[in-house]
Amino acid sequence: MPYVHRDADRRIARLCRDAEPDAQEFLPAGDPEVQAFLGRSGDESSGFRELDADFVRVLEDVVDVLIGRHIIAITDLPPEARAKLMSRKSYRDSLLPGGGDLVSGADIDEAVGRTGFGRPADD
Repeated sequence: MPYVHRDADRRIARLCRDAEPDAQEFLPAGDPEVQAFLGRSGDESSGFRELDADFVRVLEDVVDVLIGRHIIAITDLPPEARAKLMSRKSYRDSLLPGGGDLVSGADIDEAVGRTGFGRPADD
């Protein structure tokens, strides 16, 4: 999928799962024309992937801070999660000195201080 049927202006008018008499041209599902016909632009999906990658980096840094402060231990994580974290950390460390941490312990302290998290409740 998909085979495309084009209108008189050569724009995609219909997508078909199988070849049909008026839809013999095959395009990969990721083709920009197919994506545009479906209402998806490549810019949106790449932007979302970039946001996901940035968010994953933040989560990695938060896990590092939690481990560094002995709030959790690396062994608390499932083996698959440990392996993925270690692989990503090794790769980041090879590319950037210090792994390019986005979040520091001071950032966490400041955020926690603003929220009052961890303070005893007033009775």
